[in-house]
Amino acid sequence: MSDIVSTPDTLGGAPRIDGRRIGVHHVAKRVVDAEVSPAQVAADYNLDLADVHRALTYYYDHPDEMREVRKQRRTIPDGMRVVRGPADLDRRDGVEKEA
Repeated sequence: MSDIVSTPDTLGGAPRIDGRRIGVHHVAKRVVDAEVSPAQVAADYNLDLADVHRALTYYYDHPDEMREVRKQRRTIPDGMRVVRGPADLDRRDGVEKEA
């Protein structure tokens, strides 16, 4: 089972699973918000199920910190855009790319 760590040079200092770029907020978003089972999240991210549960424990044990992380993640810097799926990869500046 991996520890939960925070380092300034990875994920902007957000807590994450040690050795991975998978943040506690990524796990929580899938399990808590999207109601995906912990076992499915573990399979999707190639994690031990214990790592998913450890991330969720951290999420619930540090509500103020996680609220701040989630708030920061909703802010999109100027010049950046959100990619929600493959169709968004075919767009530039809100205009469909020609085939």
